[in-house]
Formats: sequence, C-alpha cells, structure tokens
Amino acid sequence: MTGSRKRMISGGLMLAILGLAASPLLAQEPAAPPSPQQLNDAIAAVQKNTDIIWTAIASALVFFMQAGFAMVETGFTRAKNAGNIMMKNLMDFAMGGIAYWAVGFALMFGLSNGFTGWSNFFVNFDNTNIDGQWGYTFWFFQMVFAATAATIVSGAMAERTRFSGYLVYSFFITLFIYPIFGHWAWGNLFNSSNAESGAWLANRGFIDFAGSTVVHSVGGWAALAGAIVIGPRLGKFAKDGTPRPIPGHSLTMAALGVFILFFGWFGFNAGSTTAANGSLARIAVNTLLAACAGAISALLASWFKFGKPDIGMTLNGTLAGLVAVTAPCATITPLGGVIIGAIAGVIVLYAVLFFDKIKVDDPVGAISVHGVCGAFGTIGAALFHENLFLGLEYDLMGQLVTQLIGVGTAFLWTFTTAFILFKTIAFTVGLRVSAEEEMAGLDLSEHGANCYPDFAAAAGSGGISLYSSAGNGGETKTASSKVRGAEA
Repeated sequence: MTGSRKRMISGGLMLAILGLAASPLLAQEPAAPPSPQQLNDAIAAVQKNTDIIWTAIASALVFFMQAGFAMVETGFTRAKNAGNIMMKNLMDFAMGGIAYWAVGFALMFGLSNGFTGWSNFFVNFDNTNIDGQWGYTFWFFQMVFAATAATIVSGAMAERTRFSGYLVYSFFITLFIYPIFGHWAWGNLFNSSNAESGAWLANRGFIDFAGSTVVHSVGGWAALAGAIVIGPRLGKFAKDGTPRPIPGHSLTMAALGVFILFFGWFGFNAGSTTAANGSLARIAVNTLLAACAGAISALLASWFKFGKPDIGMTLNGTLAGLVAVTAPCATITPLGGVIIGAIAGVIVLYAVLFFDKIKVDDPVGAISVHGVCGAFGTIGAALFHENLFLGLEYDLMGQLVTQLIGVGTAFLWTFTTAFILFKTIAFTVGLRVSAEEEMAGLDLSEHGANCYPDFAAAAGSGGISLYSSAGNGGETKTASSKVRGAEA
C-alpha cells in the first residue's frame, strides 16, 4: 500500500469519527437567545463591578493624599518637628481607620435613628455577593475621606501638641464628630431610606458633592477649636500682638506635597461619583480649573499685598481652589469652576492675615484653606450653579438658604464638640508640651529622634544648616539667615 493511499484512508477515518461525534450536536435545537431581563441583569452586573473598580482606584488616590498632607505640613514647619509631624499623619490614619471601622461608619451611614446611624458597627459585609463587595468598597472610600478630615487638624496645632493628646483627638474626631455631621448631609448615600429621617440636610437638597463642608470645613473648624485651646507657639506674637514669622524649613517639600494633593484630588472629586460613567469627566475638568485659578489669584494677590509673589501663599491658593470646588464640582460649568477657584485664592490670603490678627496661630493655614474656603465653596454651589449659567429654572434663594444652613450647622456642631474634646484632653492626658520641650523640638522631646542627624538646626530660620553639624565646630549657616523667626 502506497503512502498516499494510507493517508487517504486515515483522513477518511478521521472525518468519519468527527462526523459521529458532531451528529448529536447537529441534532440539538439552537440555544435560545437571552431574554431582555437576562441581558439587563448581565449589563447591571458588569456596571456594578466596573463601579467597584473605579471607586477602589479613587480610594487609593485619596489615600495617597495623606502623603501630600504630611509633606505640606512638614515643609511649612521647622526641621526639629519633622518626624513628629510625619508620625501624626501616619497615626491619625491608623487611629481613624480603626475608629471608623468599629463605630464611625455605623454612625454616618447606618440605618438612622433620627439623629445618627445605628447599624453596621464593626463593618463586616457578606463578601460572597455583589452587594457585600460594594459595601466594602464604599467603606474604603468613605474611610479615606474621614482620615482627611482628621489630618487637617494636625497642621493648625503643629509644633506644640503632645503626641498622646493628638492620638486621642484623632480617634474621637473620626469616631463621632465627623460621622454625625456626615450622617446629616450624606447619610442617605448608603441607605436611601435615611433621607426621610437622619439625613435631613440631604433631604433639604444640600449640595456638597465631595465634601467642601462635610470633610474640609469639619476638619477646619475642629482645627480652629484646637488652635484656640492649645494657644500659639512660643514667640509667635510680640507683646503688642504683632505676629512674627516662623518660617518652615522646606518650601520644596511643601510644594511637592501640594502636587501630590492636586493629583489625589481627582480621586477625591471625580471618585465621589462612586460610578464609572461619563459624569466624572467634567468633575475632573472643574477640579483642575479651580486649582489653576486659585494658584493664579493667590499669586497675584500676594504680589499686590507684599510686593513679591509669595511661594507659600501660592501653594495654599492652589489648595484653596481645590477645597472650594469640592462641593459644587458636579453642578457647575467650567467657567463656574474658574470663578470659584479665583475667589478662593484671594479669600485664603486675607483669611490667613485675619487669623494672625486675632492671634490664632495656624502654622500651615489649615483653618483658612479648609474651614473658610470650604464654607465659601459650599455657598458657591448655590451662587454659581450651572442652571444660572444655562438659563434653566432654578430657585437661587431657596438653595442659598439651604447651603447657609448646612455651613452654619457644620460650624456649630464641629466647633462646639471639638472645643469640648480639646478641653477635656487638656485637663486629662494633656494637650500641650512644656516650653522646654517645644524649644527643643518635638522630634527629640516626644520621640527621642532627629530627622536630620547630620545637620544642625539654625536659630531663628526654621531651617537646617547647609553644613554638617559634625566637623564644622557647631557653626550653622543657612540660606535664609536674614529671615528671623522667634525660636529655633
């Protein structure tokens, strides 16, 4: 038998086998097409999983903002306190994470008892279904927001706060001060039935899409209470009340922190859709434009006020624009974002000067950036609503009243409860370090550490020497030696 004949026989056998195997399949009826309901369910499942992915990514961006806050605060303060500030920014997230998991989330988003939420304590959703998986995602996103509110307070009380006292107030701000107001404004986001009871601001139509008031003003007003209770840093004010400059040790670090915050803010605002859809695009654009406008207006205002474009004020102007646009970012046009950011950049300059004038010592401008500009942005959500720009029907006065009620309620609740908390801490575990510890620096007095062991602190400048402290006979020279603060 020739080779070609063998191949023909083998091929025929193979075709016969395939034909026998396929015959039952050919005899079967074709599969029925999916019903409209099945198609809708499949589409909804894909959308929900995509929402989970987007919200988780946005949560990670907001978490990264913690590094930005740490760098801004460290850069705007003196080298001898750098390690303490980094520790505070780590630990307010750690303390806040546990507090928000155990109690805070339940008070903010649990089923309402009319005043606050009261379910989902010690968060533990069913991870075997899509609803439970969404619950974990939502908790993650809301937890990083809660940590942001807590860390704002750190900057206003920097360089003189006892570390143990700081741990206590970080825990309690995230445990109940932030969540209870959050329940009034956002409590219906996880349980829609809460809109009829505890989430009374949401029921009124209060606009705070991503937290100008809920997150930033709450943090800012708590910072104001803390700065008043703890008092100013040594040497900040002369006997006649004139404020003295106490420069930070690294504007470079502060600037890098602002870039990180700017980047993370796209997760903060656009992520607040908690949905992967096209609406997040305009939110991101509005966020970008407001920050740009805030930077430009703060630069020009400081140039006009001081004769030079101030670096620190321009950085804070960028943050002011971001904070102010956070409430209205989903309900304004891009032009509205530019206007809000530009106004915020000017407001933050004069707010900083105002708090200096009334002897409230805020080393980083946290009260002005977050408290004041957060309130302005929330009011701006009414004044610059897109319907006004588009010529659509809109109840300006009604919305403005609602926004003012929300802003006022946030101030009264947060300032009062935070003031009581700080006073309680001051009388128990202690809130402020001693004068000797403050002068030595909190790195050494609170942690027994030195963030810059190869350099010496430079008296009066807030900076570090340009020469190693070893080998120069203890001599210290700084590039900013002509700028004098009060203490080293």
